[in-house]
This record gives sequence, structure tokens and C-alpha cells, in this order.
Amino acid sequence: MALLLRTHYALAKSSLKRNRTRSFLTCLGIAIGVASIILILSLMGSIKNLVSKQISDAGANLIVIRPTSTRSTVDSIVNELTTSTQYLKSNLTLKDIKTIEKVEGIAAVSPLAVSVNSLKGDTENIVPSATIVGTNPDFLKIQNLNLKKGTFLREDAETPTAVIGAKLANTLFGTAEPISKTITLLGQRFIIVGVLAEVDDPINFNNINLDDSLFVSASALNKIDNSLQIQQINVRTENTDTLEQTANTIKESLIAAKSGDTNFTVLKGEEITHPAGSLFSIISGILTLVAGISLIVGGIGVMNIMLVSVAERTHEIGIRKAIGATSGNILLQFLIESLILSLSGGFLGLIFGYVLAFLTSLITPFAPFISWQILAITFGVSLITGLIFGLYPALKAAHKSPIYSLKFWG
Repeated sequence: MALLLRTHYALAKSSLKRNRTRSFLTCLGIAIGVASIILILSLMGSIKNLVSKQISDAGANLIVIRPTSTRSTVDSIVNELTTSTQYLKSNLTLKDIKTIEKVEGIAAVSPLAVSVNSLKGDTENIVPSATIVGTNPDFLKIQNLNLKKGTFLREDAETPTAVIGAKLANTLFGTAEPISKTITLLGQRFIIVGVLAEVDDPINFNNINLDDSLFVSASALNKIDNSLQIQQINVRTENTDTLEQTANTIKESLIAAKSGDTNFTVLKGEEITHPAGSLFSIISGILTLVAGISLIVGGIGVMNIMLVSVAERTHEIGIRKAIGATSGNILLQFLIESLILSLSGGFLGLIFGYVLAFLTSLITPFAPFISWQILAITFGVSLITGLIFGLYPALKAAHKSPIYSLKFWG
């Protein structure tokens, strides 16, 4: 059997070499589909690792409370694309912060209320749609963030204070250190008291770009924005040993404070995922579908070339059958040739895919993600494509009459 397989492999290799250009173009069709899948899987793996690393860096003693979305999956995704608020109505309030602070073992509690409004600097520059984050001084401690200059929020200041992300500071003031400058939000003046050090993590479990946001007191923001909702409450516990117990106590305390309302979720550890995770999943699914269509087109190319090959080698098939080759031998010969084409295209697609992933990493924070699962998927997809689209030409070759084939000269 091994000798038969080696013979078939040699025959297939010889046939493909005789038509190098045709074989390469056929492999290229498969390679494009496989490369698309590799790029998508690499990006999704990179995003997952990025968020997981952020949660790990934040510490194992992190708890996140979010309102439970009442939207359907599609509505939630569309909402995430069109607005920074992800819920029809958040039932989280600033009073919940006081409730959580009373729970034993809590080290810090920070609300996250996101609003999108125009900002005006004292240089008359205006940012029409800036991300405003209402929080409190504990946010810096919970997120393990560093300040490039100045201090973080001061709730006791006479004039409301603000901390600005480095990118937004450059956009609004033309400098990365606009300390003591004033900024106007919804008619209220805020004094810039600090600038966040650049973190370059637009994808994070808070669903905000820290470099391009303005941070103000949640209570101050609530006074000037009546539609403000708290999208998230971040909690850091004093230790990890009682994390499960503390999370349960927080849930029970909030239910009691809200008169039985359970329209919120308490998440901890690996349960904390990116708020827009469903969005990435849908985008990934759509892109995979497009890549799958490309792969089908490539597979049809393999079938077409194999049918041409069968037609060109009809006389060869007749000779082989005349000297004792069975229909099974012929079937295996052409199936192996189809698999070589497909697997070669898959290998080429693997290289192309990771080259694209590397190029993408130069302009995004997503480093190329390599895993044995992706390699296995590449091999599996290529193998299945070769089998499915090579089976019909192989069967057609196997069923040819030896007498007719011997008389056929192309």
C-alpha cells in the first residue's frame, strides 16, 4: 500500500510539474480563501489575548458589575455601533457605589458612566464628539493607570476637575501637558489637573479608548447631563481568597438596596469579557463567511483543473487500466493529485495569512496570534476542500471505459 501511495504521489507531482503555471494559479485560489481565514482567526485570537492580558494585569481581585442588556443580540450589536451606551436602561446608580463600599473586603469602587459630547478648549478648539467618562478617584487605582503629569480627579475642588487622555490633549490643546487649562463641557467649565500616560489599548474590558477620553467626576457629570447612565461599576477587593464570597455579597446587597431588582450582572475573573465581544463575534462570522465563499471559489477552480486534467489524460487512464490498474487505483491517483493542489494552496495561504497579520499589526495593537488550533484548521480546511472538490473528477476518471480511453488521443 505504501508503494502504491508513493507511486500515486510521484505521478501527481509529475503531472502538476508539467503544468506549473496552471497548478500555481489553482493553488492561489485556495491560498486566498485560507489566508482570509488565517487573518480573521489571528485577529480574533489577538483581541482575546489582549483583553485577557488586561484583565490579568488588572489583577485577579477585580469584580465588574454591568446592567443586563434587555435588547436582542442584533439590537445590541447595532446599538454598540451607533452609540457608546449599550443598554436600553441601566439600573445602576451612584447610590450603588455607597452600597458596595459597605461590603467587607472592598478596597476600591469606581463607576463608569460614558457620555459623548462636544468639548471646547480655552484655545477655541472644539472636538465635536469626545468620549466623556464619569468616574471617581478610585478609577486610577483599580485600572493600575499612570499619570504623565499632574494628579487624578479631585472631588473636593471648588471648580470641577478633569483628567485628559494624551491623544485627546494633543487634539484639543496641541500639547500633551495642558495642566491648568480649562475645558467647557455642556456649559460647565472644568480645570485640567492631570494627563494620563499613553496606554494604547483601544480594545479593553471597559470599552473606552483611554488615550482619547476625558475623565471627570461622575457626580459632576450627572449634574449637567440628565440622560447619563452608569454602564459599569469596577470593584477591587482586598484579596483574591474571598473573591467569590465578596461577589455574592455584592450581588445580595445590591438586590436588597434595589428592592429585589436583579437586572444587573456581577462578573469576576475570566467571566469579565469585552463589552463588545458579541460585536467582534458577528464581524468575525461575517468575514469568515466571505472567506468561506472565496474558498469555495478556489475549490471550484481545483475541480475545474482536475476535470481538464482527466480529459487530457484519458489515454493514460486507458493504458493504466489495460495493464491491471483498478478503478480504485485511478480514483486514488486523481484524488491524491487534488489533495496536493489543495494542501499546497493551504500552505501558501498560511504564509500569506500571517504576512497580512504581521502587516496589520504594524498599524493596530493586534499582534499576530499563532496557535496549533489555527494550524490544524488550515490543514483541515485544505484537506476537506481537496476531498470535496477532487472527488467528482476522480470518480469520473475511475469510471472511464478502458476501451474508449485507449482510443482517445485528446
